[in-house]
Amino acid sequence: MNIAKRDVLELRRRLTKRECSISRMSGCYVNGMKEILLRFNEPFLDLEEEEFYKYLEIAKKSLSGTLGNNLLELNFDRTEDAAERQQFLLALKSSKLQNEALLDRFYEQVIAHYTCSGNYLILVFHDVYDVMTRTRDNAKLDESEEIYTYMICAICPVDLSKPGLGYREDENRIGVCARDWIVGMPEVGFVYPAFSGRSSDVNAVMYYVKNGANTHPEFVTDFLGCQTQRTAAQDKKLFQTIVENAFGEEQEQAENAYLKIQRNLDGVVAVQAEQEDQPEEAMTPAAVADMIADVEMPEPVRAEITRAYAAEFGETLPTAGRLLDAKLAAEGAKRAHTLELERKVETLQAQLARQTAQPAPEAEDPDDVPWDEGPSARVVVQVPEERRAAVHAQMVDGRRCLVIPLETDETARINGQDAAL
Repeated sequence: MNIAKRDVLELRRRLTKRECSISRMSGCYVNGMKEILLRFNEPFLDLEEEEFYKYLEIAKKSLSGTLGNNLLELNFDRTEDAAERQQFLLALKSSKLQNEALLDRFYEQVIAHYTCSGNYLILVFHDVYDVMTRTRDNAKLDESEEIYTYMICAICPVDLSKPGLGYREDENRIGVCARDWIVGMPEVGFVYPAFSGRSSDVNAVMYYVKNGANTHPEFVTDFLGCQTQRTAAQDKKLFQTIVENAFGEEQEQAENAYLKIQRNLDGVVAVQAEQEDQPEEAMTPAAVADMIADVEMPEPVRAEITRAYAAEFGETLPTAGRLLDAKLAAEGAKRAHTLELERKVETLQAQLARQTAQPAPEAEDPDDVPWDEGPSARVVVQVPEERRAAVHAQMVDGRRCLVIPLETDETARINGQDAAL
């Protein structure tokens, strides 16, 4: 892709009340039967202030989103039909939207090739941008580098507002509000010629789609005459389908494997991000095979994923970033952590079960225990059970002693010998 983020931002920054230089706006309102209900064509700066800002917001929205997903750089196909469509767009741009015949033809072609079940508004803006020369430190010079003349097209859905209650001032009561047809933000749009490297590129179109999952390919090929291009969202979906199809009916295994693959892709993207001065490398079939090498799956499934990847993506290989789904990668990491904790719990439970199953050691007979077992000797005392509670430890002359109370006529034996009492 030649169009850079800074090119898009440079155009967007101009679409403000102060910087705006849009000279003219034309459009038509189309109903669900593909009938034109309204045409208009007027100087843009003559609009009422509120309308000016609303239309400017629509034009700006056509330059929004992520490059590679919402904004695509489309090249014209190498056919006679595509060449004719390119020449037609050049003629419309050169007319400064003042040729009604060209505008009518433009509307008719959009209506013929744009698929929409409801009402919509086609808007076309004409603008001239005096591109100023910039120094290496991005400072502007007074010298003009190029006069960039371009047009912005936006196709906006027109829907009925939602029903609701509101204050009806004429009747001084709360009642049902009247529903109006409201113009929404564009579903599809394009800038021609494309603005690439701060210069006009008549061989390319900067194409906008609100939803990266649906690029309206028939509009791209049949109206614009350009080569279709997948968005990042479509690359992700295609790659997920490849993995799921490789597993066949084993969809639970496919889900677990895909989450692990997303974690690996996250690692690849992180490594590439550290190499700031290097462009992102495309994921070749060999790189995919290495990336899934540690993912648990049958070898035939692994081989099928690599084969299908090469066949489906062909020469248009995506980068790891276009295949990465950050949410799924985070979910995969969370699931892996949970599984690790579950394995540890199972291991501890098994160890506990083994210890519980072992027979308890038999109680030792005090008479069978040797007197000397290590650094200190043991004292074994046997008394009648009814006297046991009277035996206690007590400090005597600073020493810890065992005290056994004796009656007046009682005696004691220690190690089989009478004790001197």
